[in-house]
Amino acid sequence: MKDLIQKEHQFSHPIGDVWNAISKAEEISKWFIPADFKAEPGYAYKFSHTDENSGNCTNITGKVLEANPVNRLVYTWMVEGMDIETTVTWNLEENDKGTLLTLEHSGISNFPGETAVKMFESFDGGWNNCIVELDKYLKELINV
Repeated sequence: MKDLIQKEHQFSHPIGDVWNAISKAEEISKWFIPADFKAEPGYAYKFSHTDENSGNCTNITGKVLEANPVNRLVYTWMVEGMDIETTVTWNLEENDKGTLLTLEHSGISNFPGETAVKMFESFDGGWNNCIVELDKYLKELINV
């Protein structure tokens, strides 16, 4: 069982814009899901996801472990109804093309048995979607 999802994406946007998009509640809520979030160590955050098909709402909660503007953001990740805590890490690196994002989601093997496999697949696809939506959001910022 793999325990680490790792995504890398090159954005053509300044590091400050990418940082704001992943660390400010009002911006997270525009490209991801409604968020009560502050990039402050110890902050207990909440993301609320409503399934478009069923209308069911699922909360994702956790605590910010590390916030090093504009380079690193780390927080725990706990899906409502499951007692397994995982960790999400965003690393941003400025380069001549803009900003390189390395996203890691670890601890998934802590889920029991087949649930770990299902959660890995779900998170993997979900993070792919998130990066696409984040890229769209950042491109829209430039065109505003």
